[in-house]
Amino acid sequence: MSSEPGPTAAGKSTFDLVDAERLFENLSLGPETNLLDVGSGVGNYTLAAAGRMGTEGNGRIYAVDLWKEGIAALEAEATLRGVTRIVPMVADVGSTIPVDDESIDVCLIATVLHDLVLDGTHEGALREMRRVLRGDGILAVVEFEKVEGPPGPPIDIRLNPAELEQIVKKFGFDFTELIDVGPYHYLSLFAK
Repeated sequence: MSSEPGPTAAGKSTFDLVDAERLFENLSLGPETNLLDVGSGVGNYTLAAAGRMGTEGNGRIYAVDLWKEGIAALEAEATLRGVTRIVPMVADVGSTIPVDDESIDVCLIATVLHDLVLDGTHEGALREMRRVLRGDGILAVVEFEKVEGPPGPPIDIRLNPAELEQIVKKFGFDFTELIDVGPYHYLSLFAK
């Protein structure tokens, strides 16, 4: 076990609380899609996306997280399942996302942006997400409804859709749609 502290909320996943079917049907993933899962952790969203993309095609899922143990667990699970389209990476998304410019079709950041805001690293992360998204790319942000929990973080850390839009639009993203993805979460879609 590592003695280094992990990123905020390392090891916590909201995947089981989100309506994954509704989430993924709004991301239009196909066999040629390149998806970036920012703050992937152990890869619950990554692995689910891979299942929806199938085994054919050249699309890749880049899973990036600062939490080394989470990325190692994702690598092990992907290998166990025989999923070859996943590219797991350890990186500080607030600094650099190790993906080529304009190479990503969909960037998914699921219940992570509020932590980046809390840590003060969201500006670098949003700049990097904009850099890697293609001109017609989609930024998909899943966040907790701004209501008292549990589940989820304290209410003062949560972002309501209007707050989220104000943060994201400063980096050249345009809001396109707000979608309910379960009793505790919403999905905001943005165009580059």
